[in-house]
Amino acid sequence: MKPAKFDYFAPESVAEALELLRAHGGDAKILAGGQSLMPVMNFRLARPAAIIDINNIGELAFIREDGEGVAIGALTRQRAIERSDLVRRRTPLLAEATQFIGHLPIRSRGTIGGSLANADPAAEDPALALALDATMVLASHRGERRVAARDFFTGLLETAIAEDELLTGIEFPATPAGEGWGFREISRRHGDFALAGVAARITVAEGRIAAAHLAACGVGPGPLPLVAAADALAGQEPSDAAIDAAAECAAGEIDPMSDVHASAAYRRELVRAMTARALHDARERAA
Repeated sequence: MKPAKFDYFAPESVAEALELLRAHGGDAKILAGGQSLMPVMNFRLARPAAIIDINNIGELAFIREDGEGVAIGALTRQRAIERSDLVRRRTPLLAEATQFIGHLPIRSRGTIGGSLANADPAAEDPALALALDATMVLASHRGERRVAARDFFTGLLETAIAEDELLTGIEFPATPAGEGWGFREISRRHGDFALAGVAARITVAEGRIAAAHLAACGVGPGPLPLVAAADALAGQEPSDAAIDAAAECAAGEIDPMSDVHASAAYRRELVRAMTARALHDARERAA
């Protein structure tokens, strides 16, 4: 298996990468970790005319405090996020859920920006970006703009990134006091893409759920916010009954497809179970 012929560029700055994108437009692909891009190129499912390898742009690999939150460079390896004390303190859901991504060699090479830009519906990072209300930072020769996660994912393997734009960073709000979080997924084998996964956050104040955020992966054309399930929790006591009702809502608001790995009905039941388990974890951590 070999990719089709392409031109290769290795810029050493964001400005140089943006000029290359401006020149090649839709004929170019960005190479970061390559964990998604290289397999599809080797199978010739993708045949870009140009590859822009951003691995020499060190300014895109960082994890740092950003006000009360955390800013992460698009080229940051998933393994670095998994091991970061800052991420664990400020956004513990991201740190824990990153451990579910593939296998250690994949996380050691794969990047958060690459995963988000690829927008695989079964990948963990896109669902986490939704659940955590992340903001994507996009750069082009026109300047910089920020896109909320809820507006970033636009369809199957599609995002709001324009042909001449580069995802340079992701901004995550800090986990507030009183918030609990959980992430559960199930796959056929450890390291496989999830058949279904759910990220959950709840904030408990005065014995009731003041806010809830839920997102799923593996059960639609992209990461899915579970809006009805989150709304069902608002104002409720964090009881088993409230969690069961929210899990029922989550199962009802998705429209999964059947494939060789699982039927739609099975995926619906998985979302019900994963939602309940993630919420139970979140309740314990919010206590």
